Amino acid sequence: MVIVTTIRRDVLTLPAADLGPSNPLPPLRTLDETHTIDDRDRVGLPRDMARQIGYEPLHSVLPERIRDGYGRERRPTELDTVVIENDRLRATVLPGHGGRVVSLFHKPTHRELLYRNPVVQPACFALNGAWFSGGIEWNIGATGHTTLSCSPVHAARVPAPDGGEMLRLWEWERLRDLPFQVDLWLPDGSDFLYVGVRVRNPHERPAPLYWWSNIAVPEERRVIAPAEEAWLPHSPEGVGGAPIGHERRLRPVPVPEYDGTDRTYPLNSTFPADYFYEVPDGQRRWITALDDAGDGLVQTSTDTLRGRKLFVWGSGPGGRRWQEWLTEPGTGGYCEIQAGLARTQLEHVRLEAESDISWLEAYGPLSVDAATAHGTDWDAARAATERRLDAALPRDAVDAAYAAWLPHADTEPVEVLATGSGWGALEVLRAAHKLPGTPFEESTLGEDQAPWRELLRSGAFPEPRRAGPPGESLVAPHWRDMLETAPAVPAAEYHLGVAQWHAGDLAQAVRSWERALELAPSIWPLLRCLAVADQLSGNPERAADRYREAFDDLCRERRDDGERWTAATAALGREAIEALLAVRRTADARAVWERLPQAVRERGRFRLVEAGLLLAEGNRAGARAVFDAGFEVADLREGAETIGLLWSRLSDEPLPARYDFRMRPPSVL
Repeated sequence: MVIVTTIRRDVLTLPAADLGPSNPLPPLRTLDETHTIDDRDRVGLPRDMARQIGYEPLHSVLPERIRDGYGRERRPTELDTVVIENDRLRATVLPGHGGRVVSLFHKPTHRELLYRNPVVQPACFALNGAWFSGGIEWNIGATGHTTLSCSPVHAARVPAPDGGEMLRLWEWERLRDLPFQVDLWLPDGSDFLYVGVRVRNPHERPAPLYWWSNIAVPEERRVIAPAEEAWLPHSPEGVGGAPIGHERRLRPVPVPEYDGTDRTYPLNSTFPADYFYEVPDGQRRWITALDDAGDGLVQTSTDTLRGRKLFVWGSGPGGRRWQEWLTEPGTGGYCEIQAGLARTQLEHVRLEAESDISWLEAYGPLSVDAATAHGTDWDAARAATERRLDAALPRDAVDAAYAAWLPHADTEPVEVLATGSGWGALEVLRAAHKLPGTPFEESTLGEDQAPWRELLRSGAFPEPRRAGPPGESLVAPHWRDMLETAPAVPAAEYHLGVAQWHAGDLAQAVRSWERALELAPSIWPLLRCLAVADQLSGNPERAADRYREAFDDLCRERRDDGERWTAATAALGREAIEALLAVRRTADARAVWERLPQAVRERGRFRLVEAGLLLAEGNRAGARAVFDAGFEVADLREGAETIGLLWSRLSDEPLPARYDFRMRPPSVL
């Protein structure tokens, strides 16, 4: 048989905003979005759902750093891609951006099956900040968009089950310390992209696992899934459809019609909302989004990937504003159809020690009679859709493809196409993990891993050779144990304190940072950590003192106007101003503001800070002038209502449309 599937490197040029440096301050505070449901609100939920909702929800994004250094100025940028195609489909993958599939093009019909964003505009949607919309993304770690959204992953050419080639993506997920792989291949003549996924737990302890494959499609669609009911997050105030992060309860609602409206059409909802479909046991797993002609994309999988979900931005002003924010003017909107390991994204499943889990997904075109697909008979629409799917790709064929792929999951790569981070290599070096098929080569170790490699080699954490913001901290128990037995130099005590903080031993973390203060040549990183501890322990005055002293020390130590020092100055200055304003020390806050670099003060985030500072000083007209002049907060977090709340203190007028990112009705803000 002649194999016509090809894999090649290519370059895609798109307007893209520079990612900039990561925030050098360790993220010590708990997540803005707790993604939890109170015990009393789990009563009445299915038993497995209630258990998994309470199973080790994430409280910190450590050891990751927050990626907030991007702006909104986009320039034509060459992005490295890997293209896999046969005579029917062409898939374009960005290995430098989490392995995102940014395009799935069906050649016979000349149709793009995905929502293809014409720009790469980072926004603060990922667990650690930077994320961009469009395509198919692989979300692993914890509730939310993966920390790898804008990070490189390893990629290689690997033999496929049919004798051709497949593209393997793999990386070490750091929130849960789990290696994973995503294998993509196109059998000859197939209209479906096959995706084999495996997550491994090489440790001697169970691990919480989260996985959702998110597929962006144009929102002028009807979304059909094999369900008569969905779980809808809602707020305690009674507002249904509040997106993940704002809810504290789940309730079942009928599908397709809820509250008098057919919610399978994304634009029929006013506010952003998540609908987690209750797919019955034994039912084939699939979800599709069909246009007015009955054409669109379908995703199906083996039964392990049990959950299906629809996310909508809605037709209200907040959702529309977010849609505009994520792309360029004139681009249509999108919704997301999704597939995950659990019913909802509030759950984590248990991955046993020294085990793995795997499944197969398939993505391709689907055409259904339009009158039936868009008819009022939901049972008929579902049945017709499933018949068309069975004709295009029978359930048995998906199971057979999975069985054929699994023996190839351990096959070693033939040719490396892209390189990810060195963190997996460090873990393999530490524990000698055997991970066939996903090599984490020692050659990928870099500057970020160097001090930790030295700790492994000598048992001592090296002091930095030059002044600068501290490097990344590792917080897993095995690294914390090594730091506890290492010589107590300031750098080791600093990182030990971060690891202890992550473990919940806050008192011991404070002691480690205080010990380091006595000998540290650079004290601002330690003072900042202690200031956060003061804030969370209810001592805002001492926190303000420490923030002021930390910023003074940073300004004395700062060596240049380079990227790392500027990022540190901006991050610490912002936190210091907020801490000082919290205790009404406006003069001290103003002194910090005046020492920020002019370029930093001109950023949209800091224009918002300035408006708050002016208002605290009693200069209401000056604060209003900042709004009137206009600003854009590049790293505005999804669901954040900071701008609207500040505006409400300035004016009784409606919030201007350019600042309206509200994802809930104003009455519950």
